[in-house]
Order: sequence, then C-alpha cells, then structure tokens
Amino acid sequence: KRFEEAKSLLRKMIPVARRFLGESHDLTLHMNKVYAVALFEDDGSTLEDLREAVATLEDATQTARRVFGAAHPLVVTFDCALEASRATLRARETPSPGSA
Repeated sequence: KRFEEAKSLLRKMIPVARRFLGESHDLTLHMNKVYAVALFEDDGSTLEDLREAVATLEDATQTARRVFGAAHPLVVTFDCALEASRATLRARETPSPGSA
C-alpha cells in the first residue's frame, strides 16, 4: 500500500476541503478518516502517528455524529475505524511479554 503518498496528499488537501467545503461536509470528514486510517494501518507508523490517528478520528466521529446522527452509515464506519485505531495504539503502547 502507498501510505506515504496518501498521507502526503491528504495533508495538503484536507485544509483545502475544510476551507471550501467546511469542517462538517461529508467529503471533508471522509478525507479525515482516510488520512487517519493511512496513519494507523501503516506498519511504519510511530506512536505519535497512532495518537494523531486516534485524535483525528475522535474529532471527525464527533462531528459526523452531530451532523448526521449516530445511525448514519458514515458514522458507523467512523466508529469502526476509531475502534480499530484505538486497538492498534493500545497494542503498540503495551509492551509484549519478555520485551522489557
């Protein structure tokens, strides 16, 4: 997968989307989700990247829930991505047995 390319592009385009479409537009929210997923699914991501992914998804999920309602399909996918990002962060923060 081409995570670095995706992250680079989205870092440039998300501010543009926010400026022209607004923070709560579904495309802006979706771009934030894709960016966060690229952060936490990249095997080379740092703890800082994983924390950024979780924070980005928390913000986007909260906005999507406020705008579209909790049952909206977009919000459901955000909830799943947020859960996965938190699990990835927990797994990386928790040292494996015998690695101390």
